[in-house]
Amino acid sequence: MADKKVEALKIVEEGLKELESAKGSVAVGVQKLSRAAKLIDEESIYAWAELQLGNPIYKKPVQEILYKIHEISQLPKEEQNFDQVTDLVEKLALIGLDYKTHISPEYNMKISENHGGLNSINFIEQTLEGLIKNKRIHDGVRTKIKLSIHLNYIKNAAYKYLSELHDKLKFSGTITSSFDLLKNAVDDRLLDLDQEIAEQLMLAFKSVSSDNKEEWSHALTTCRRLLESLADKLYPASELKIGNRTFKQNQFVNRLWQFMNEAIQSDSNKLIAQTHVDYLGLWLEKTNKLANKGVHDEVTQLEATKAIFHIYLMLADLLDYLDPSATSKTTKPSIATASLDEIEALLNVKRDVAKAIVIARVKNSGLTIEQLKEVKGVGPKTLETAKEVFEF
Repeated sequence: MADKKVEALKIVEEGLKELESAKGSVAVGVQKLSRAAKLIDEESIYAWAELQLGNPIYKKPVQEILYKIHEISQLPKEEQNFDQVTDLVEKLALIGLDYKTHISPEYNMKISENHGGLNSINFIEQTLEGLIKNKRIHDGVRTKIKLSIHLNYIKNAAYKYLSELHDKLKFSGTITSSFDLLKNAVDDRLLDLDQEIAEQLMLAFKSVSSDNKEEWSHALTTCRRLLESLADKLYPASELKIGNRTFKQNQFVNRLWQFMNEAIQSDSNKLIAQTHVDYLGLWLEKTNKLANKGVHDEVTQLEATKAIFHIYLMLADLLDYLDPSATSKTTKPSIATASLDEIEALLNVKRDVAKAIVIARVKNSGLTIEQLKEVKGVGPKTLETAKEVFEF
């Protein structure tokens, strides 16, 4: 895919140069747009370019819908029913064309032979050049001024599409690869700390990439839950009061801030560490406010994306200061909630013994080492294994 992007960028730059040149050909610019769009699977742009090039796959369904709309519009107003057009619009969507975006702005030009109609951009350009060369106003069907209007529209639209592709190809590659490096590192380390929190973060990242506005708000709601879970993990709620800060259950921002404050203060350069904590603390507050906004209000995709990016940046720093022993405290499953299969596999005991352990756990409303010792089939070796693999 990387090679395709490089090739596409080269073609896009050639297309832009062609359209910017006083002697450049609009047809050549559209051809290059089509090639570049196809290389990087920009289906919608490719479909528009192919329509301008006269590709029958795109021309015929557009012709059908234009003629149908024209036919209906000739009827008395009370008899006009554009519901018939709905199916035709849906057919267009199947081949990558959106009526409102791709067809409607050109309706008057595509329906009119005076403007060149549905003829290819090559035909329109060559016909106009012929009229100009021979100093003629029209060729009996098409007029110079209307051909020029249509040609300029296609030129401007093609230039817009080429510019969008240029920005996407030129500037997104480095950002994407650099951020992917950070994202993958954070995801990997967070998975070691807590799988559920890591999955929340990954889902939030996926949500901000969606075209659905509701997903953007959902991403921020997920961020809030993520920060709450992380605070519970790293700095549980307490009645402590340090300066003006308290650390109650709902004050997860304060608790995360204090965790980082204590962790980073162990660094030899306390001034730099404290400044860094203050900076991250501000972003925690900002993210919290955005998360609250996500619950109650509509948010923009940019707001949601910035929040996710800053959470990744914050976590990258936070995880660097995290004591590795913090993960070991919570990696053991609890004997009180372990499934029958987990008990059988982790203790390496027979199924009947695992069942007996579960029964004893139910009878005792939990299970201590001493109570496990009383279960039939559990010997010294199993007890030692249990201490290693389970929390009691």
